[in-house]
Amino acid sequence: MTEQPNANSAQPPAAGDDRLGPRPLDRPAVDPAQEAVFGRPHGVDGAFDKLYTPATNGKGNLDLAPPTPESLAEAFRRPPGAEGVVLERPREATGEQPAPEDPLWTDTRDPWRDPAAGAVLAGPAMPVEDEEKPRKRPSGALLSLPEVLFGRRVQPKALALLGVVALLVGAVGGLVGWWIADTGSALTGSATISEAEASKERPPGSIADIAKRVSPAVVSLEVFKPGADSGEQGSGVMIDPQGYILTNEHVVTTAVADPTVKITAIFNDGTRTEAKVVGSDQKTDLAVVKVNVTNPVVMQIGKSSDLQVGDAVIAVGSPLALQNSVTSGIVSALDRPITAGGDSGEPPVTYAAIQTDAAINHGNSGGALVDSTGALVGINSSIRSSSADGGSIGIGFAIPSDYAMKIAKALIKDGKVVHADIGINASSTVAGSSTMGAQVKNVEPNGPAAAAGIKEGDVITKIGDRLVRDSAELTVAVRNHDVGEVVPVQLARAGAVLVVDVTLGSD
Repeated sequence: MTEQPNANSAQPPAAGDDRLGPRPLDRPAVDPAQEAVFGRPHGVDGAFDKLYTPATNGKGNLDLAPPTPESLAEAFRRPPGAEGVVLERPREATGEQPAPEDPLWTDTRDPWRDPAAGAVLAGPAMPVEDEEKPRKRPSGALLSLPEVLFGRRVQPKALALLGVVALLVGAVGGLVGWWIADTGSALTGSATISEAEASKERPPGSIADIAKRVSPAVVSLEVFKPGADSGEQGSGVMIDPQGYILTNEHVVTTAVADPTVKITAIFNDGTRTEAKVVGSDQKTDLAVVKVNVTNPVVMQIGKSSDLQVGDAVIAVGSPLALQNSVTSGIVSALDRPITAGGDSGEPPVTYAAIQTDAAINHGNSGGALVDSTGALVGINSSIRSSSADGGSIGIGFAIPSDYAMKIAKALIKDGKVVHADIGINASSTVAGSSTMGAQVKNVEPNGPAAAAGIKEGDVITKIGDRLVRDSAELTVAVRNHDVGEVVPVQLARAGAVLVVDVTLGSD
């Protein structure tokens, strides 16, 4: 790198009075460190390093690209003898005159087509002359209506006759319609009837849903003697998959007394099959029969002890031989002591019943009383009626399922039932008595009551935890216990209240 002279030492040339001379150059000193980094190498004066020599092809020329392939050179080189010919010769050299150029815009009448036209206001654009104009339809004779409808094959007379016939038909139709409308009754006519399109709502737990589920488990029972004109009719509940059906004893009582009497079970789908008596208990009005069927629909057993007054219940059975009938109501009372039956010399039936206002009629006996879940809570057994034919007045009674299933299991196991007994005969106290209860009329010698010291005339008011207000409640209270069980018995004697322990015996 050559050393530059100091700019401060140079003197500017003298200038005239009419102009100023150039300002002196201000060149700051170069930093040696930067000069060492960015300066030219030693021995190099210009912008290129003379020590570098590019490769040549031996002729002194740079070999910048490989030679052209022979095939391409032959395809694109000039033909032989035309090395000095250029692609296009200038017209000035050949003396040819240039061809006159056609102007791009020739229509000077339309300023919109002439770029050099001035901007002026003018009328609407001129129509294009080369557009096709609609051709004029040739004129000629037009077709008449008969020619259009029938061609040329109909005569005008026939066409006129056809019109007359059409008018006559229309007139006759109008007269007939007027006569029918005039002679009709003022009460008749067309009616516009609105039909409901929405489907019925049957949510789970509705009466319709429960009836659909439990009806297949309730059967109709026909009890008749071959050759007889009539027989007994009632209902039953399928309680076991083996074919055991629980019903009332009074429904099958004739079959129990006479082996020739036949029992037919009719299922919800119309299937009929013979049933056999397994066992019956007249004192509780319960019986079990069995049918030989495969995979029957079985009723779900509920707990009658969970019922409360006011709970919704549904009665399912065959009242008056009307199979698969369903009625609904509520629980009117619980533990209602009921005494029923006693016909034909038989002792009366006494039990603590579920009272309901669900309609129960003859033929409902032995049918199901279910709760709002569809579980069995009672066996329909009897009704109270004020009419001669014994129709329902909304007071029906059912045997609680807890007690009914206890009796049914004993009948299925042994064919009979043994009940607890206290060994006395009693009657309800008369109205106006100072003590309400069951008054002892006689005591069985060597019986449970005699052994405990109970005497005639005593009034029993309580057995165990259950109050006794009449003779029916006495029977119910005793049968709620087992044979051999010791129960405290509260009684009134000569104005005094006594409690004695009684070991219950068997009936």
